[in-house]
Amino acid sequence: MEEQIDSVGKAFVDHYYHLFDNDRPAMSSLYQRTSMLTFEGQKLQGVEDIITKLTQLPFDQCRHMISTVDSQPTSVTGGIVVFVSGSLQLPGENHPLQFSQVRCYFIAQLLSRRI
Repeated sequence: MEEQIDSVGKAFVDHYYHLFDNDRPAMSSLYQRTSMLTFEGQKLQGVEDIITKLTQLPFDQCRHMISTVDSQPTSVTGGIVVFVSGSLQLPGENHPLQFSQVRCYFIAQLLSRRI
């Protein structure tokens, strides 16, 4: 079970950051109307609000370099929590920015979206 959780977490992270770096509008397939995102203190809910925020960030291009992916099941059946850390390289910047993100998903939702 632990290997499956780790595999699902890593596959999701790879897919998520590939879309973030290359096609942010396509990330809408990863969110639902009940999805929530807090970004630098701003609380967002729903596909439209989240994708609007992500596509209006002050940079069009970036490259995520993932350092760690830690995944574990939640106490709710079928849930998975994924913690990601790494760096973000922006064009024209000499030094990458450090980032971390925590995501919580239900495995059935991930599989139904073919990740």
